Amino acid sequence: MSRSFPVRRLRRAAAVAAVLAGLFAAPLPTMAAPAANAATAPVPGDPLTGSGAVNRTQLTAGQLTGGSAEDTVPDSAFALPAQAAPPTHSFEGTLTLDGLSTAGGFRALKDPDRYADTAATRHLPPVDIALVQNGSHLVPAQRGLQYTGNPAWNLAVGPGRAWNEDGDGQRTRASLPFALIERNANCVHNGALTFLFDGTSISDVRYQITTETCEYFQFDMWGQVAADYRHGPVGGAENLRDAYAAKVKDRLPTKPISALAGDYPHSGVDVTKFGSGVTPSALSTFGFYFGGVHYVGNCRTRQGEYPFCGQMLLPSYSTAKSAFAGTAMLRLAQRYGPAVVQEKLSDRIPEAAGKTAWSGVTLDHTLDMATGNYASPGYETDESGRTMADFFAAEPYADKMRLALSFPRKARPGSKWIYHTSDTFLATRAMNNYLQHKTGSHADIFAMLRHDVLKPIGVGPDSLVSSRTDNSPDGVSFGGYGMFWTQDSVAKFAKFLNNDHGAVNGKQILNPALLAATMQRTPQDRGMTTTGTKPMKYQNGFWGRKFTSADNPAYTGPFYVPFMSGYGGITVAMMPNGATYYYFSDNNEFSWNAAVAEANKLAPMPSAAATAR
Repeated sequence: MSRSFPVRRLRRAAAVAAVLAGLFAAPLPTMAAPAANAATAPVPGDPLTGSGAVNRTQLTAGQLTGGSAEDTVPDSAFALPAQAAPPTHSFEGTLTLDGLSTAGGFRALKDPDRYADTAATRHLPPVDIALVQNGSHLVPAQRGLQYTGNPAWNLAVGPGRAWNEDGDGQRTRASLPFALIERNANCVHNGALTFLFDGTSISDVRYQITTETCEYFQFDMWGQVAADYRHGPVGGAENLRDAYAAKVKDRLPTKPISALAGDYPHSGVDVTKFGSGVTPSALSTFGFYFGGVHYVGNCRTRQGEYPFCGQMLLPSYSTAKSAFAGTAMLRLAQRYGPAVVQEKLSDRIPEAAGKTAWSGVTLDHTLDMATGNYASPGYETDESGRTMADFFAAEPYADKMRLALSFPRKARPGSKWIYHTSDTFLATRAMNNYLQHKTGSHADIFAMLRHDVLKPIGVGPDSLVSSRTDNSPDGVSFGGYGMFWTQDSVAKFAKFLNNDHGAVNGKQILNPALLAATMQRTPQDRGMTTTGTKPMKYQNGFWGRKFTSADNPAYTGPFYVPFMSGYGGITVAMMPNGATYYYFSDNNEFSWNAAVAEANKLAPMPSAAATAR
């Protein structure tokens, strides 16, 4: 849940001033434009069928070729319009934005720790993007978190669209979603960029950021800059096109949340309850999976609807404790046997060897937040204290590890629950080293999760990269935070656990007995009891909440809902009737009782006893 995740200041000594020149792709050789390949798999929904008669008043061709950005504009100006015509030009090459270090405008909306005092924070990092096109879809050669070396921001670019409008003359219009990701942290600020292009030239690029999932730093950013289009082949272009088409085809069947009532007309379900309990301006998005359909909410911004809702990048925060660390343990247990949970940290982490406080602490203890090592027994007091603030701010692996191991022994391992994100970091490192012991020094625990779990269940490329120490792809995975979701990815992951019981196409991927306990389906093993005003259960990085008729008279028997939870207001609740409800927000609001009640109208929740059978 981690409501008290501390703010990381950008003005830390570890921040470096250098910016990597090759941000997204190696420079492309100067070559002739590639020939179109008719064998490319089309993206579902293409070709576009509009006439091109678009009534545009914002970001017109004239503004993109000779204007400037004075402020943010409605996000609809970046969206594919209803009358978009098929693109006459196809983009393949590299897009480079010029002069970003001084360009554009910035408006802080919430900044108690004065992040914006740092100049780099107020501007985009260098942007150099290799792109290919499949029909009307623009596909970045690299997806997900990209390390930039910028003192403030890493960056991700998602797939966008290309189309023609009558008012653009002979040029094709393009629009792409992108996200700024706070360096050494997990906040995500979503934006869009747009430009015109033909076979040889490009207009200025207009960009803006108007939304975020970040409790402690919120802002608008905008600008219009010159750009270069280096036209030429992109390595693996056909594979990129085909893979994107396949990924779109593989998305869960999706409908707007409003369709739920029509699909179940006699249930009495009230769709307005989904997304309720959270301040609307703080709600990034939400969704509900039931009956094989993914019902999605919208994606708000301060300038209307986000034009790429399905591509909005969402931070995991502490849902990574479940989706990464807890799930990696379940996979290791299936590969090597359940005894892996009894591996001792002092045997698998060299820095812990010989430290009395960590003697006898197992992987199971650590993933349950029950190491016995802490400073204060108060509910998340340590998590919001100085040691953890330093842990979050530390970039180098050695500093993070030293701080994670610094808590003193106060209780017998396995006897008391104390929430520490640093414990998940330790567990992740221990699992990494155990995997290397089994398969060789090349092994990486997140790579195992990606290969064995995330890719087989169809999670998208944006969710296949994890933040690491040293602000480097060669660093050590954070484990307890630093993953990223899209709507489809989070719904697929929950379906894998809650509906498919850890199996893919009939093959069991996760240890079934340990998964059952993790999902609160084993009454004799519900995990640790948490502290706080409303004690819950905590098992293998997952939370568990008990519901009874005291919560709602419609509940005929008690039942447990396992859920993933993240800082600021993130919940992924997986109900025993097969429904999943998720939302991402940033105003410290954890409210999802109403969604459980509505899900119960669709299919009554089986009691805890029935779930266990």
